[in-house]
Amino acid sequence: MPRRSPRSRRKPERGPGIPGPERPRATPRRRRVKSRAATRAVQATGGAGRRAKRRHARFTPPDAARVTALLGILERLYPDAQSALHFGNPLQLLIATILSAQCTDERVNQVTPALFERYPDAAAFAAAKPADLEAMIHSTGFFRNKARAIRECCADIVAHHGGQVPRTLEELTKLRGVGRKTANVVLGNAYGIPGLVVDTHVTRLANRLGLTREHDAVRIEFSLMGLIPESRWTLFSHWLILHGRRVCIARKPRCSICPLLPHCPRVGVSVSE
Repeated sequence: MPRRSPRSRRKPERGPGIPGPERPRATPRRRRVKSRAATRAVQATGGAGRRAKRRHARFTPPDAARVTALLGILERLYPDAQSALHFGNPLQLLIATILSAQCTDERVNQVTPALFERYPDAAAFAAAKPADLEAMIHSTGFFRNKARAIRECCADIVAHHGGQVPRTLEELTKLRGVGRKTANVVLGNAYGIPGLVVDTHVTRLANRLGLTREHDAVRIEFSLMGLIPESRWTLFSHWLILHGRRVCIARKPRCSICPLLPHCPRVGVSVSE
C-alpha cells in the first residue's frame, strides 16, 4: 500500500461554522459566607495573632507616677493583707496551695487541720495510701490529681532535700506538681522571699489596670516584676487578690465605689456597677 504524504494526512479545513444554540452564561460567583465555627477558628489562629501583635505594639507600660499612686491606695485599703490559707510551716503551706487549685481557700482551711494532724511531715505524706489521702481531700475537687501531686512532691522533698521544703524558686519548681505560682506562694509567705503570685484575680486586675496586656501567667509575672518594687511583690499579689474578690469582681466590677478609679483605664470593662 503506497505511503501517504504528511500533507495528504492533514484534516480538511472547515468552513465557517453554523452558530449553535447560545451558551448560557454562568451565574455570577456568590461571595462565600464563612460559618461561625470557621470564623472562630481563624480568630484563634492567624487573625487573632495579627490583632494581638498590633495590640501589643500599641501598648506602652504605665508611668511610674501612676504605679506609685496605685500601690499607695492598695496599701491603705489592705494594710493587713496576708495569705488566706492557714498553715504552721512551709510544708503545710505547700500542701494547702496545691489543694487550693480550683477550690476556695475557705474549703481548704476546713480540710487541712485533720490532714496535717494525720500527716505531720513530708515522709508521712509520701508514704500515704492514695485511697486514704484522696478520701480526706475529696471535697477540694480534683482529689485524685491533687493526692498524686502531694505524694510525689513530698517524695521528692524526702529524697532530695532531707524532708525540708527548699527555699529557692528553681528547686521548688523542680518538685513534681509544683509550678511558679505555688513556688512563689511558699517563698513569699513562708520564707519572706519576694515572689509575684499570678492567679485569676491578678491576671484580671493587671489587665484592667493597664499594667500589662499579657494573659499568660508567666509573662504577666515577668512584666509586673519590671513595674513593682521587689520588696512589694508578695504584698502586691495579696492586694490584687483581695481587691479582685471584694471590688473588681469578674463579671460586673464595682467601679463606682473603687478608690483606684482615678488611676484605672478600665481596660476591657463594658459593664460595671
